[in-house]
Amino acid sequence: MVSPAREKSHGSAPGKRTADSPSILLTNIRQLISLRGPVSPRRGRELSELGIIEDAAVLCVGGKIVSVGSRREAQRDAWIQRNRHRIRTVDCRGGVVLPGFVDSHTHPVFTEARLVDFEKRISGASYEGIAEAGGGIRSSLNGVRESSRKELSDHVLSALRRMSASGTTTVEAKSGYGLSMESEIKSLEAIRDAARQWPGTVVPTLLGAHVIPPEFRDRREDYVALICEKMIPEAARRKLAEYVDVFCERGAFAVQETQGILASAKHHGLATRVHICQLSEARLGDLAQFQPHSYDHMDFVTEVDLADLAKMNAVATLLPAANYFLGLQKYPPARNLIDAGVAVALATDYNPGSSPTTNMPFVLSIACTHMKMSPAEVITATTCNGACALRLQNRKGSIEPGKDADLAVFAVRDYREIAYWVAADLCSGTIAGGQLFSAASSTSIQFE
Repeated sequence: MVSPAREKSHGSAPGKRTADSPSILLTNIRQLISLRGPVSPRRGRELSELGIIEDAAVLCVGGKIVSVGSRREAQRDAWIQRNRHRIRTVDCRGGVVLPGFVDSHTHPVFTEARLVDFEKRISGASYEGIAEAGGGIRSSLNGVRESSRKELSDHVLSALRRMSASGTTTVEAKSGYGLSMESEIKSLEAIRDAARQWPGTVVPTLLGAHVIPPEFRDRREDYVALICEKMIPEAARRKLAEYVDVFCERGAFAVQETQGILASAKHHGLATRVHICQLSEARLGDLAQFQPHSYDHMDFVTEVDLADLAKMNAVATLLPAANYFLGLQKYPPARNLIDAGVAVALATDYNPGSSPTTNMPFVLSIACTHMKMSPAEVITATTCNGACALRLQNRKGSIEPGKDADLAVFAVRDYREIAYWVAADLCSGTIAGGQLFSAASSTSIQFE
C-alpha cells in the first residue's frame, strides 16, 4: 500500500476529511478488478486485461483513491495504523470490487411508462410502426411539458438512486422528451437539480434533436433552426449541457440536418455524440468532422466504417438492452467491432420506450449471451471504455491512486458471476464520490 502522505502527485490531501467524503478502507476483497493501465480507450485484447489483485484492500481519502494493494500491506501500513480512528472500514466479505459502472447513454427525463406501446409491441407492432401511429418518443411529450421542474428532477433522482444500487456511479443523462425550447431547458435543469442531490457524477446532454415534434411536422427546417439558434446557445450559455446528441436515423434526423446541429454544438463549445445505425445503415464519415466522442447503437454499422472507426479516438457505445426489450433478433455486432480494433462501450439506454432498465449487470449478461462478449470484455466496456466515451478516463473507470473514489462491491467470489447470474441483486454496496452506502439487499456489505 502507498500511504496518502506519499500520493501528493495525485492531488491527495493527507489528513483532509469532510463529512461528505470520509476516509474509507475497503478490505477482505477476494478479487479487486483494478483495470489499471493506460487511460486511452481499450481495444482488442486490451479489453480482457482486468488487472486483478487478489486478497486486496483499497484506501480512499477525501473522495479520491489514494492507495491500492494487498490486504496484508494495508494491515502493515503505518499511515492507516496511525489514523484508524478516522477511517471507516468496509468489510467486503470476500467479494469482488470493481470500478463503479459508467452508464454513458441514458434518457432519464420522463414521467410515465409507455404501457400502451409495450402491449402493441407484444401484439406484433414494430418500433417504427408505433412511432408513426403517435406512440414512441412523441408519446412522452405531454408528460414532460406539463410537469414541473421539481417533478422531473424527482424522477431523475429516483433513477439515479436505482442505478447506484446496482453499482453505477457515473451517468450520462439526456434531455429529449420535451422537444420545445422551454421543456428541453427545463429537462436539463431537472438533470442538474437531481445531480446535486446524488453523490455520483452526472454528465448532461442536450438531445433536442430526438425527433421532430408534432407541431413542426410540416416545418422541419424551423425546428432544426430552433435547436441550432436557440436551444444550443442557451444550454451552452447557462452551462446546462456538456454534450449535444442527435438521433440520426430514418424517422428522426437526416444526415444533413445532423451536420447542421453538430456544427452549432461545436461553434458554441459543446462536445458531440450521436445515435446512429440503430435501424438502418449510415456513413460515419459524414459526421467525422464534428469529432463525436461516441457513436451509439451501431446495429447496422458497415464494413467500410469498421476500419475507419478503429482509427478514431471515438467509442462505439452498444445498447443491447434495447434490442432485448424490443424483441429483436439482431444485436449490435460486438465481435466484428472488437475484432476490427474498435473501442467498445456498453450502456443501459435507460428510457421508457425501448429500454426501461437501470441495471448495468443485466446489460453485462445480455452482452455475453447475445453478443458473445466475454465477461472480462463487458467489465471493461462498462467501466474504462464507458469513461472514455465521456472523456472522463483521467478520473473514472479504474481503481488507481488519484482516481475518483467510485467503486462497486459485489457479493460474488469471481467477477464472471456478475454477468452469469441473470437479473440477480448481487451489488452489496457502492462508493460514489467517496460516499458509501449499502444496497437494499440481503447481501449488503458491513460498515465498521
